[in-house]
Amino acid sequence: MDRLQNTVRPYAWGSTTAIPALLGQQPTGEPQAEMWLGAHPGDSSRVDRGNGPATLDAVIAADPERELGAAAVARFGPALPFLLKVLAAGRPLSIQAHPTLEQARAGYAAEEAAGIPVDAPHRNYKDANHKPELLCALDEFEGLCGFREPAEAAALMASLAVPALDPLIDVLRSKPAAEALAETLAAVLSLTGEEAGRTVAEVARAVEAAAEGDPSGAMAGYAFAAREFPGDTGLIAALLLNHVRLQPGEALYLGAGVPHAYLRGTGVEIMANSDNVLRCGLTPKHIDVPELLRVVRFEPGAPDVLRPAAAADGEHHYPVPVDEFRLSRYTLGAEPAVLPGPAPQVLLCTEGSVRLTSADGGTLDLARGQSAFLPADGTDTAVAGPGATVFRATVTL
Repeated sequence: MDRLQNTVRPYAWGSTTAIPALLGQQPTGEPQAEMWLGAHPGDSSRVDRGNGPATLDAVIAADPERELGAAAVARFGPALPFLLKVLAAGRPLSIQAHPTLEQARAGYAAEEAAGIPVDAPHRNYKDANHKPELLCALDEFEGLCGFREPAEAAALMASLAVPALDPLIDVLRSKPAAEALAETLAAVLSLTGEEAGRTVAEVARAVEAAAEGDPSGAMAGYAFAAREFPGDTGLIAALLLNHVRLQPGEALYLGAGVPHAYLRGTGVEIMANSDNVLRCGLTPKHIDVPELLRVVRFEPGAPDVLRPAAAADGEHHYPVPVDEFRLSRYTLGAEPAVLPGPAPQVLLCTEGSVRLTSADGGTLDLARGQSAFLPADGTDTAVAGPGATVFRATVTL
């Protein structure tokens, strides 16, 4: 068992207080957006096995079968196939979508062949992997997820009484769903100059006014985005998306091509080990409109809020249709929970404190905010700590 030392990324949208509170630290006043737990080469966790600190990705690369297990290496390759994060949004993240595995491989190969540096601001594909993800709320969490039905989006826009939206409303009301959504999003992303500025300003005033009568609903979320990103056409694109509010313990699964944005809140997020993002708005970063429109799935539907299935040992599992990651939450009682295997595991304590006891009698204590890596031979590790909460990330074999 390895205690993990993790990097916190200070993106501008991060909360200044949520991650310090989890870690028992004093806030610095600077945003702290994401704590990465895992072996992503962009910010691998670190471990110390007696020879000084080493990055977890380097430890795994030195002996993949020992660390990950032969079955996981055969199935996913010689790298940890998931990345676990604590995500703390104090302001909205960009509206975005992620590619399929095939799209990621093709896009990465094309940009490599073109000689575009991986860290170039206009680069779309940082790696050749897809990025399905699951977010489980630690507190009340607000976001946007998937397209509204076109008629519903049209009604929402019409309620704002902004004449400049009328052409979009007409498209949403007159064409088949996929065509209507694609044409409307393309039209929004093509707005530029004074026309874009006037339209966004009118929409911002309208959602602010509407939010006064709906302080806990979708309009308050849109108004929050409007204040944080003045003049950004992503505000209009956001009206096409479902507003969702998660309560603690509820989760959202986001597959390839699903447009989404996190507005505010703190959650545990797990994803395939990738950093591929196609942005759509609410961001000063690069937006590749043709590539975004190629990747996005223009399929309307309500967000599928996941509530975990409970097992007798205290595990609450969030089912997802991918094998690269499996997330569960343990609410521990008087008896220890015994973790199955053999597979690599990352554990994160979010409430209370726990003691891990391996099959050979070794122990490791985790306080709130601390985490551990269990190699594939960590089968039958017991987790004890009455009243504590532990998230477990692993793979499905």
